[in-house]
Amino acid sequence: MSAEDFDRFGSMKLFLHNIYEYQKGVRHLVLCTMCRTCAALLCDRLDRLGIAHLTQPVTESKVNLYFGNRLCLDAVRTFIHKPLNELSPEEDFMLGAMLGYDITGQCKRYCSRKGLVS
Repeated sequence: MSAEDFDRFGSMKLFLHNIYEYQKGVRHLVLCTMCRTCAALLCDRLDRLGIAHLTQPVTESKVNLYFGNRLCLDAVRTFIHKPLNELSPEEDFMLGAMLGYDITGQCKRYCSRKGLVS
């Protein structure tokens, strides 16, 4: 097994674990960044499992794959027409909260981006 194959295997294990957490209700929304080929394969898997998903181009070779609760994806659809680094502080906060990031950390990040704290 090559190092590249090992990396892909590790990524696949992580993806399958994210599906498991979504199905168990631990997560409501998951975001993975990957190559377009992998995303196509994983979208097929999500379709077979009946899990809603959407993709966002990142570069010519990479995409962000979001999957999870359909309502969360509907909210994400309102702002993924732009790169993640161009999200407003409010959109960034909302996405981080929906992905289950530490809420105190998200508040600190939001306040920092709004210039409320240094």
